[in-house]
Amino acid sequence: MKKMLSLAAMFAVLSYASTASAEVKFGGDVSVRVREVSNEKANEAKDNISYAYRTRLNVSGDFEGGYIFRAVISNEAPNVTSTGVVALGGGGGFQTVGYGNTELYTFGATQLYFGRFYGDSGGSHYLVGRLPLNSSNNPVFDLHLYPSNPLDVPTSTFNNDRLFGFNYGTKIGSGDLNAVIGVFDNLSAGNTAGTGDGLLNDGYAVSIAYKIKAGDFTLEPQVLTALTHHDTITQNTFSPTSASYGTPWHQGIAPLTIGANVGALVSDVKLGFSGFYTSGKGTTPTSTNFGAGGGSNVDYSGYLLRFKAEYGQFLAWYDLNKTTDKSAATTDYTNNFVWVQYKIPSGKVTFQPTLRYLTSNKHTALADTKTSRLRSEVVATLTF
Repeated sequence: MKKMLSLAAMFAVLSYASTASAEVKFGGDVSVRVREVSNEKANEAKDNISYAYRTRLNVSGDFEGGYIFRAVISNEAPNVTSTGVVALGGGGGFQTVGYGNTELYTFGATQLYFGRFYGDSGGSHYLVGRLPLNSSNNPVFDLHLYPSNPLDVPTSTFNNDRLFGFNYGTKIGSGDLNAVIGVFDNLSAGNTAGTGDGLLNDGYAVSIAYKIKAGDFTLEPQVLTALTHHDTITQNTFSPTSASYGTPWHQGIAPLTIGANVGALVSDVKLGFSGFYTSGKGTTPTSTNFGAGGGSNVDYSGYLLRFKAEYGQFLAWYDLNKTTDKSAATTDYTNNFVWVQYKIPSGKVTFQPTLRYLTSNKHTALADTKTSRLRSEVVATLTF
């Protein structure tokens, strides 16, 4: 209740801003979702249907001198049981109905940042705070943070599609340079006799992208690299109640991810291609930050390819990922994913049926573990 009153007070103050010096706008959306999930793991079929809802309040302020403020208020945490197990359908701001008596819609600032756009053309800017990533349209963060299975938009689902950091952008030549310095792991352990802690024990990373447009063609090379040690994450995507959500895959390393997004407009069809490569090598520091993982050898590399097409209200893409982990015994992860959706406008409400099909094969010298998951869902959204 106190959090809701604080948010109301903030909005009330913003609403009194002088229209001569500022423009504050409020908007948002309300969604309900019906989802059916079919999992197959070790030849055991698991089906479930879930009902979920989400509301997001958007606040934007534009002030004299090019200063801006943006906020998205929504649910911050996925459904969890008392033992910390993630419920089916949690994440991304959605709350699943009635799961284990833990249904509690808690509002928080999913995004909250301010900054300034300046220059005659408005091409330069800086932003600071909880920044949006747009990771559903740019898989570099998925591959970097979830290298063993980066498919089905885990950054958007589990990380709320945002990163705390500082963003600077400007025009250079015929393109736009965009750089972000952010924090993946906010560790608080003090300086000990081990390595990997102390003043810079937090997991800092930098992303640099340069977008070039030529007619209907767009090229955006990008590099995302760790500046200090941070964790990569395992996502157990096939269990309806996955205790593996948020579990480190490899700890305390400095991975590097490079590649590019390419776009083209052919007649009325928007085509896209993304190709990224990631690599993580080193030894997990012997620090209290990483517990029993200290001293572990890490050596993995992988790639992600995406082919995308959009025509009117129709959108589809195909992802292929393969990652080889040589940290201990050699393990190959091969993942395929298909996303198909269609938007149906109906007055102020939009209906979006979507199919999401994911297959995975974990190959070792001893066995292949093959799994698959089909999500079919319909999301109804009222935008205001």
